[in-house]
Amino acid sequence: MYFKNFAGSPACAGRYNGSTAFMWKVYIIKSLAKKWYYVGSTNRIRERVKEHNDGKVRSTKHYVPFILVYTEDFNSEKEARTYERKLKDCRREKEIILRDRIMVVQRPLKP
Repeated sequence: MYFKNFAGSPACAGRYNGSTAFMWKVYIIKSLAKKWYYVGSTNRIRERVKEHNDGKVRSTKHYVPFILVYTEDFNSEKEARTYERKLKDCRREKEIILRDRIMVVQRPLKP
């Protein structure tokens, strides 16, 4: 899946080269098996979504498979983690994002 604010370039492969692909992202994935969403943050989005889909994340392994439905870029890990916590704590904010801000194009996330 590709999104309005999804960089589409390979996620963190090692060192920073000035690309937005290395920025921290808050993401929402949706389970295709159950009506369930997960909010997380990472600086390597492709690998993280793959970990979720491979069942390597304890909190999501019972809900595979997933699709990525939202990402938002942040300049630091602290900013991303703060916003992740806000989304996890505030159901209303997450509902607004899921309803109004997601610009989804139905295509698989390319490795």
